[in-house]
Amino acid sequence: MTGRLDDEPYARAALTYLAEPADLRLDALVRARGAARTLEAIKAAPATAADPAARRAMARWQVRLAELPSADDIAGFCKAGIRLVCPGDPEWPVRLDDLGHASPYALWLRGSADLRFNCLRSVAIVGSRAATAYGSYVASEFAASVAARGWAVVSGGAYGVDAAAHRGALAADGVTVAVLACGVDVPYPAGHADLFDAITAQGVLVSEWPPGRTATRLRFLIRNRVIAALASGTLVVEAGRRSGALNSARHARDLGRPLMAVPGPITSDLSAGCHTIIRDWQGTLVTSAADVVECVSPIGTATDRAPAVLGRDALDLEEAAVLDALPLRGGRGPVRIAVEAGLDIDTVFRCLGALAAGGFAERCDQGWRARRA
Repeated sequence: MTGRLDDEPYARAALTYLAEPADLRLDALVRARGAARTLEAIKAAPATAADPAARRAMARWQVRLAELPSADDIAGFCKAGIRLVCPGDPEWPVRLDDLGHASPYALWLRGSADLRFNCLRSVAIVGSRAATAYGSYVASEFAASVAARGWAVVSGGAYGVDAAAHRGALAADGVTVAVLACGVDVPYPAGHADLFDAITAQGVLVSEWPPGRTATRLRFLIRNRVIAALASGTLVVEAGRRSGALNSARHARDLGRPLMAVPGPITSDLSAGCHTIIRDWQGTLVTSAADVVECVSPIGTATDRAPAVLGRDALDLEEAAVLDALPLRGGRGPVRIAVEAGLDIDTVFRCLGALAAGGFAERCDQGWRARRA
């Protein structure tokens, strides 16, 4: 990645400094002109557009120009274990495209896990920061159980239910994804510094904000749409009527993703939001991790079944070709799989996700391999 204005990745990195996420006016410019030309226009043009709204937008982006990193700064982030992922990159989660004009310009990541592949089979577990002992226990147990079944756990890195979900997945040697409202190098809350280090080693930290950016109340609400969009479905463990977890649940509902909630005592204010989801939002009442996996699994599949039970007849021709290209021992990278199967790389990514969801394939240190029946 270079500092040239015709370098799209660098331009997208720069835009994360200049604008807040989900800026619809900036999204429209990037879609029309591309990121590099949009950045060039922001740097070169005075804020004198005829349209007052456009003039105000240009002014708010230009006020942050002094914060732009150089190419050397970006290279330094990469050396520190931080990477930038842009739309079209192999690791970009295509589910984020469902956010439409509110889709991220780019994502900053820190961690060992592949974001795209792990989000193909993932569950968001969210809830109150002031979780009760019941809520923390349920979040931890559900997260550990779905992680043991091969599903990644997505949450927000906050105190309470979020922390219990991350720790449950880690305890089961599973992958967990923390979507932050600050830079991936900023431990917020500070008390979770060790937790974030553990997630980095076994999962991945994700942010739309660049390194060094601190959290604000509004940024927590903005990032909730990414939590909902990344996951196959969203589970709310405990939430009051005004909880931020309901904001994540609303995004999941609006995206058409499975929405689930854990019931609690009718006397508990922290379960009132869960009961609203079940009663008024057509959320699914779940009482076990098996319920959760059944809810988010593709129709006609069950994650706990062996591939032999599902049968290869359920696969389309492209999925079957990809499965034939997978070794039983060791592993093979997506590019090599594409060569062996005679398919383009995007089709291979799609098929690997479907095969993993159906229990036919699994990730390994060397790439991908077929699961034994």
